[in-house]
Amino acid sequence: MKDNSCTQKRVGIDIGISTVAVCSETKVMLTELAPGVIDLDKQIRIIQRSMDRSKRASNPLKYKKDGTIDTSNKDKWLFSKRYMRKKSQLKELQRLNRAKRKQDHETLANSIIALGNVVFVETMSFKGLQRRAKETTVNEKGKFNKKKRFGRTISNRAPAMLLRIIERKLKYKGLRLNKVNTTLTKASQYNHFTNTYEKKKLHERWNNFGFCKIQRDLYSAFLLMNCKESLDEIDRNMCEQRFHKFRKMHDLEITRLKKKEKTPISMGL
Repeated sequence: MKDNSCTQKRVGIDIGISTVAVCSETKVMLTELAPGVIDLDKQIRIIQRSMDRSKRASNPLKYKKDGTIDTSNKDKWLFSKRYMRKKSQLKELQRLNRAKRKQDHETLANSIIALGNVVFVETMSFKGLQRRAKETTVNEKGKFNKKKRFGRTISNRAPAMLLRIIERKLKYKGLRLNKVNTTLTKASQYNHFTNTYEKKKLHERWNNFGFCKIQRDLYSAFLLMNCKESLDEIDRNMCEQRFHKFRKMHDLEITRLKKKEKTPISMGL
């Protein structure tokens, strides 16, 4: 049986690798994904580096001069008591990290679903973003660019997990998560004022419409909220009707975020 307690209230979600923007008819929200994992992740990295130093000190012949493992050496690995203590600490921190991440996601999912029952989100391939880049590129200074992408961030923040939790909670109410066709809608590029598309670079976090500036992720969430039922096109008329109210809520959210001591760089504040 479907839940009609919040009949046809729309919610748009623009999810990134470390933040999520949410837009509804009554509230907009830009927040970090799983903020509780940050401090634990720092501790985990410190322990992992300590374990690596201990492992190398106990097994000097198992490594080549360049620091990589010598696969031709078949000797048994040796681990000190200190290494084993650190390993136990690491296991417990990773358990706490998983629990905290899930708790944060469950709480955020409840907040999002409380805003409405028609939820829209763009389809994304987080696995693709986790892969290392295949091509070797050089920057303006002639140095090689790193091939690492967003693997660690995605592993810690688990954006796909949040979407799975939202989808599960919606199913309990007889509802579904509306997955918008990213290729056709291009919410991150669309301008409903001019009905045109414009590619933006990753570091460009604001849309400048001349008479106002709107944070890019929040604007994408607003567009997704106004997606047509076909899930392949933004309803421009709906955007025009709702933009004035959205802009007021947007400005309040930006003001709130600017009062915080620290916000992720990706928010552009």
